[in-house]
Amino acid sequence: MALLRPLLLDNVPSIQQSAALALGRLANYSDELAEAVVSNEILPQLVYSLSEQNRFYKKAAAYVLRSVAKHSPHLAKAVVNSGALDALVNCLEEFDPSVKEAAALALSCIAKHNHELAQAVVDAGAVGLLVLCVQEPELTLKRISATALGEIAKHTEELAQAVVDQGAVPYLAALISHPDAQLKRYVCQCLAQIAKHTVDLAEVVVEAEIFPRILNCLKDMDVQVRKNAATCIREIAKQTTELAKLIVHSGSAAATVDYISESKGNARLPGIMTLGYISAFDDSLAMAVIVSKGIAPVRMPLLTSQKITLRLLLPGLSDKLVDTVQITLNSSPKLTFHLDSSPSTCSQRAPRTSRINPRSHLRTSSKCALTCQPLSHSFNWLQTTS
Repeated sequence: MALLRPLLLDNVPSIQQSAALALGRLANYSDELAEAVVSNEILPQLVYSLSEQNRFYKKAAAYVLRSVAKHSPHLAKAVVNSGALDALVNCLEEFDPSVKEAAALALSCIAKHNHELAQAVVDAGAVGLLVLCVQEPELTLKRISATALGEIAKHTEELAQAVVDQGAVPYLAALISHPDAQLKRYVCQCLAQIAKHTVDLAEVVVEAEIFPRILNCLKDMDVQVRKNAATCIREIAKQTTELAKLIVHSGSAAATVDYISESKGNARLPGIMTLGYISAFDDSLAMAVIVSKGIAPVRMPLLTSQKITLRLLLPGLSDKLVDTVQITLNSSPKLTFHLDSSPSTCSQRAPRTSRINPRSHLRTSSKCALTCQPLSHSFNWLQTTS
């Protein structure tokens, strides 16, 4: 670091660019090296030069800022404190698309950590310029800008509203039918991040006429496109009865059933939750799901996938906590049947075992009540839904 820092002030532009690129690659490798870049006070020097150097240096400097900011909120805050936001926002107005891409990616890495950093990006005036970048013809710039807008919108209702106020939704919605799979991933994800917060925001997304075009994404060849599209539909379906009815009338219920049937693993989860949200509002919507033959595709994943069942039983937990619960359950005594044919999680070895029947009543004993109780709820729940 000490040897590279003076090279940033070298008289030869190519040496300056190479030094910045080397710092970026070092910072990108680990958070310890990124911390070393911050502690050696390299960031203010980069930011100062960012507004004065040529486009090649600007790309390299933005790469350094992105490589530092991506690791943790603490390092991203250090980038913000160095005054980098204003310089990065100015880079979004550059003529060269590659400079815009580097700046948008750096802003995305800053905004993704928490709402305070995302608010700092909004306050710097980045959202409007990112919306303009979405409208640019360059495909990579569209992808990165849509990602950055999603990273901003995901934190709070106010930040999502800031994205909506800049007119981002119509331009994003228009890209749902774009042939590029990666762009559709980020667009569907961004729309989902906007719609998830409130009814009003979900209605803004719906008013952009994403239905029925988003249903085509449920049939896309790309697995992540299908999952993100299903997630977007889920975030809209959970809000109100009216929105759930709109989804059913647009043919989304039947399309979601097909999506669940054709998907594997945890990718089925957004579709399963969508049908659950729709069915929960009233009997007519639940009947619409039944008429769409949604029972069998939903029932089988619940019987075969522990993570899907946990996610539905514990909707408030993060993915990391669900993984922890899953590991804990897998390390617990195995589920067996005693002679009375009632399943339990007792460590006693039964003389004979049989397959688990979801309709069987789960009786608990004093020895294994704590471990059996959660299973009792899940089996009873499966009994009422099957």
